[in-house]
Order: sequence, then C-alpha cells, then structure tokens
Amino acid sequence: MRNAPTILHLDMDAFYAQAEQASKPSLRGKAVVVGGLGPRGVVATASYEARVFGVHSAMPMAQARRLAPNAAYLVPRFAFYRSISEQVMRLLRALSPLVEPLSLDEAFVDLLAGETAWDSESALLAGISLRADIRAVTGLTGSVGLASCKMLAKIGSEQAKPDGLVLIEPGTERALLGPLPVRTLPGVGPATGDHLRRAGITTVDEIVEAGEDELVRLLGKAHGHGLYAMALARDDRPVVAERETKSVSVEDTYDMDIHDRVRVELEVQRLADRCVRRLREAGLSGRTIVLKVRRYDFSTLTRSETLRGPTDDPAVVREAAARLLDSVDTTGGVRLLGVGVSGLADYTQEDLFAQAAEDVAAGPEEELPDEPVGEAAGAPVERQWRPGQDVRHAELGHGWVQGSGLGRVTVRFETPESAPGRVRTFRVDDPELDPADPLPLVRRGPAEAGGAGEADAGEAGAVESVVGSATAHPGNSG
Repeated sequence: MRNAPTILHLDMDAFYAQAEQASKPSLRGKAVVVGGLGPRGVVATASYEARVFGVHSAMPMAQARRLAPNAAYLVPRFAFYRSISEQVMRLLRALSPLVEPLSLDEAFVDLLAGETAWDSESALLAGISLRADIRAVTGLTGSVGLASCKMLAKIGSEQAKPDGLVLIEPGTERALLGPLPVRTLPGVGPATGDHLRRAGITTVDEIVEAGEDELVRLLGKAHGHGLYAMALARDDRPVVAERETKSVSVEDTYDMDIHDRVRVELEVQRLADRCVRRLREAGLSGRTIVLKVRRYDFSTLTRSETLRGPTDDPAVVREAAARLLDSVDTTGGVRLLGVGVSGLADYTQEDLFAQAAEDVAAGPEEELPDEPVGEAAGAPVERQWRPGQDVRHAELGHGWVQGSGLGRVTVRFETPESAPGRVRTFRVDDPELDPADPLPLVRRGPAEAGGAGEADAGEAGAVESVVGSATAHPGNSG
C-alpha cells in the first residue's frame, strides 16, 4: 500500500450511450439504450436518462422496452466507440507509461510512475486536469477515483459517478470500506455473496469481524486469505501496462432457434471468418480453435481442437470449426453459436493449411456474408437497416436509421456538429441510400481548450469537499 493516492481509475460515464448522444444531436438529454435489439437482446449500456426508469446494463432488452417505451433503442457501433477510446487512452498515457486498460471505457493509471503525482494535492490536480482534457478532446465525461491502491481507486470512481471525482485519503480506507456491502470487494460475485450472506456476513466490517480463519473455512484458503486482506484495505496489485490477450472470439445469439443443420454449418463458417478478421486486425494468430454451442434448452457445449502451430488462415479455422461441429448434436435447435481462437502468438506457421486439408488443392477463398444466411439458397435478401446505423443519402447527406419495417426505413439527417436534423422515410431498397462509416466527434485538443484553467480551479473547489469522504455522487454503474 502507498502513502499517497497516486493510483487513478477512470471510468467513462455510460460510455456507449453517451457516445451516441454526442454523435446524434436529437438524442442529447434523452433516454438512450444500446444493445441487442432482437427478442433475446440484452442492454449493453443505458444513458442516465434511461436509468431513471430502472433500465440498466445486462437487463433483457424486452424488459427495458417495457420500462422505458419512449427511449431510443440503438445497435452498438463498436468501431466508433474504439475510435473515442483510443483518444482517451492517449490522454492517459500522457500522464504515465503505466496504463492498464480494462475495457474500451475503463483503465487504471499509476501517476507516480509518470511523476505526475506524488501526494494528495498533485494527484487531485492530475485528476481534475484529466477530466477537463477528456471533455475538451471528446466532448464526453468520465468519473475518476484516486487512492493508494487499485481496489480503492475503482471504488472511488464508482462513488464519483456520474461526472465526478473522488480522492480517498490514506488513513481513511477502513472507515470508507466498513459499511459497504461485501459485493463491493473484487472477487465477490453473486455466488460468493450469497454464501457469505447465509453465514450472516453482509458488510465489509462483518468480514473483518468474522476473522481470517472463518473466511478460509467458508471460502477456501486462497479466496479466504485474499478477501480478508481486501477487507482490511490491503491491495498490493500493481498497475500492469500490457494486459496479455488470452483469446479472440465472436458469437451470435439468434432471435429464433436455428433448426436447419445446413444453416448451423454456414453460421459457424461465417463466425470463423469474423474471428480471423479480428485476429488479423490485432496482428495475432492462435493454436487452439474453440466452438461454443448453446442449445434450445440453454445447455451450453464447448469443443476445442489444438493445432500443431499458430495460424490466422481462415480456411484452417473454418475446417477446424467444422470438425468440432461434427461432434455436436444440434437436434432441437440452436440459440447461440460462437467461434474463438486461443493460445495466441504474434506469428503464424505458413504451412498449416496442409493439416486442415492435406490432400485438397486450395482454391480461392470464399468471403462469407456478415448477414445471416437465408434458409433457401438464392432467395432474395432485403437490405437490413438497424436503428442507430450510419447511412448516407446521395442528396441529403449523412444520417442515421431511426427504424425500419414494412419495406420502409426512417432516417434522421444530422451530424455531431449540426442542430437536430429532419426525418425522412424511404423504401429499404432506395438506390440513393447507402450504409456509411460513423463521423468522428470533432473537438478541440486539450491545449486548445481556452479557459480550462478557470474551469479547473472551480472544479477543484467542488472536489475538495469530498476528499476523504468519498461521497461526490450517488453510485451508478457505467
């Protein structure tokens, strides 16, 4: 444990939904829900306006629609979110060489390693400056926790949400942790939480009172020792700059169970191609091919095959995935399929195609479509327009899909820098309407944000009152 709050945890506020609001002027200040929109879809992120109605991450989308029927429901645009995340991560790396990304919207930073902070005052100024720079560069807000260890910094950022900063002074950690629920501590999920609750332990103070021996008896040696140390605010985990990617995978959940075996096989081939594209984008290859199948009764089967060496050849991955599928009974229907590659390396073994099809001459690769394959070969496929998708009209310019159905698609024409735009409806096959790439959020750089110093000074005054007490805002996830 350090004697100064020089570990920073940044968590962007409702990141996907906030990015959509910044990109779409007509949605600013309104309820926005991002996630899978089919009958089995799940909420990825809900804006704070949607959370007022009880919508939250991981909720079934059908339930979210019942709670907030007038919210905007959008499909995720991960390439757009990654572009914003890269801007934020660059700002973090300007603070320190030790930045540990946890996801697109969350990271730890070791301020001491970057000589950015060495005591409470300098850490507070670094956190205030970072939040101002993020807003200047992206237009988005993030919440910051500052503490002497990673666990407490993350708890601080949760306490700070939304759009706040909490600094936990060394010496105040036990008082802060004591009344919090056991689920606050890392490693305490639903199962462990229920196990502790049945033993009469519901708060962090009660963990300490129970004692280390009792925790070991309840949870086992490793988990019991680790949890007791966390309850005493002991967390010596370092900020690790490079988090090794252990696997690359893709999966799809289908609105209706797939019963046709040929369709299942085609879906597995399509997923294999998508997985390989992700591998190549990351400059990786892998030795172990993994197939995941969730059947109609929710039973989930996983099969894997390890190759002689790493590959990023789509033909090899397709062949391995097909062999794995041969061992799975899909009678009754399939609701989810996934293909993954693990045992990753940054090189490939060029002659691996031989092990997939040693006696077959390789022909040209067939590019399988990203869209679900129709049940009948050669059947006409209607163009798919998804809510939130970027489009461009030959005359009206850039817009996004508000909805589609009955052969029509409704588009709102606006850009991140425009006023809320007008709405038009077209035939789904209108030749002047095409899918488009997201437009970037054009913002000033941190050095151009004139007047930031004054804003920082005002914000510092607001934050000082919560230093040590960690009560800037009510906790909200995301």
